[in-house]
Amino acid sequence: MKQVLSIPSQLGPVLKAARKQARLSQEDLARRLGISQSRMSHMELNPDSINLGQLLALFGALGLELTVALRPRTAHAEANQVLGAFSQDATVAPGPPQGGHSKPEW
Repeated sequence: MKQVLSIPSQLGPVLKAARKQARLSQEDLARRLGISQSRMSHMELNPDSINLGQLLALFGALGLELTVALRPRTAHAEANQVLGAFSQDATVAPGPPQGGHSKPEW
């Protein structure tokens, strides 16, 4: 299954379809993630409430991967403008310890 998402509201149906394709109920998936079924339902209905850590955990549990790609040429120019807005001396917060993984906050 390959999906191109451009707005957050498109994520909910993708998550639901992937969950159903994996033959998992919301309760089953929630159990795998260590969250409640109601939180799982909320994330499917309100995907803009999901942070990146949660999204990656969901994708991992569903056997999905996240791929980032540039759009066709017009979007490439827009991306360069956005990237050019970042200062060269910007700092990036450190990630999890070497070899470790942090758990998302639900």
